[in-house]
Amino acid sequence: MESFARKNDSAVSPCLWVGTGLGMVLILSLNLPGSDDLRQSEPVMVSPSGTVLTLKGAVLTFACLDCVGTLTHPPYEVWRDPHSADDGEKTRKRKLVMHSPSSSQDMGDHQFAVICSEKQAKVFSLPSQTCLYVHNITETSFLLRADVVTLCNSVCLACFCANGHIMTLSLPSLRPLLDINYLPVTDMRTARTFCFTNEGQALYLSSPTEIQRLTYSQEMCDNLQDMLGDLFTPVETPEAQNRGFLKGLFGGSGQAFDREELFGEATAGKASRSLAQHIPGSGGIEGVRGAAGGVIGDLTRARIALDERGQKLGELDERTASMMASAEAFSKHAHEV
Repeated sequence: MESFARKNDSAVSPCLWVGTGLGMVLILSLNLPGSDDLRQSEPVMVSPSGTVLTLKGAVLTFACLDCVGTLTHPPYEVWRDPHSADDGEKTRKRKLVMHSPSSSQDMGDHQFAVICSEKQAKVFSLPSQTCLYVHNITETSFLLRADVVTLCNSVCLACFCANGHIMTLSLPSLRPLLDINYLPVTDMRTARTFCFTNEGQALYLSSPTEIQRLTYSQEMCDNLQDMLGDLFTPVETPEAQNRGFLKGLFGGSGQAFDREELFGEATAGKASRSLAQHIPGSGGIEGVRGAAGGVIGDLTRARIALDERGQKLGELDERTASMMASAEAFSKHAHEV
């Protein structure tokens, strides 16, 4: 981040903050080439500043606040697609976007450095490196995750302890705001994947394929129903387009109408014949047996009718054959005559 590396520095410079597992914090100065042309040829010089800060427990996170307590984001570079077609038309220079001011006069006399370890949190004033606030978070357990997040137009330090407690501390005063028992850590997956996000939210993997989301903000909880997504966006059915007289008279295909809708009984206030209607039967087992007997009788009569039809068709074939034989004999005798 951009901060004061030494006590006597008058301006901020690029620094690398290194935290160790023994609670030691080292600040390394990064000397970058001044121009973009030299940046590609000259290396970045890294040198120790001599500043060493100590905490209790392994260091987890760093953050930098300006003189009014606003979170200072690290500088970043805007990513651009190297294979884009626009790059061939004009050459784009690499630009580093800086959030923090370039001099101490623009930002006041100091800035705050927030450091949190597994046991305690400290706030140092830079460049004097004076420890302003100290808060011992836990003595019997240790922190698994700590993040500096924005909440309600301010910033706070959110911590997740191994005993399942979620705690928030105000910045830069480190005043306790919340301490609630959420979930004792029995699965290492939860300990490895737990993280805090802005506006009072947190995430972790509850299973290899499931993400658990939670909130410790009342405002976020009240607006949760409004933020839930829908599978589709409801859209009202548009009105039918008015057909002009000339378009209807000389147009192409005619408009399709339902025959039942135009001439059926539905227009007369009666139910359409295509609708299913419930017809009550005689009811009971006897009624069912009677209906079944009636159906069997109808099938028997139909079978007898089919047999009679087959016999009649057979007799018709025999008569047709005899008529053909007679016609052939008559033709033969007529030819002889």
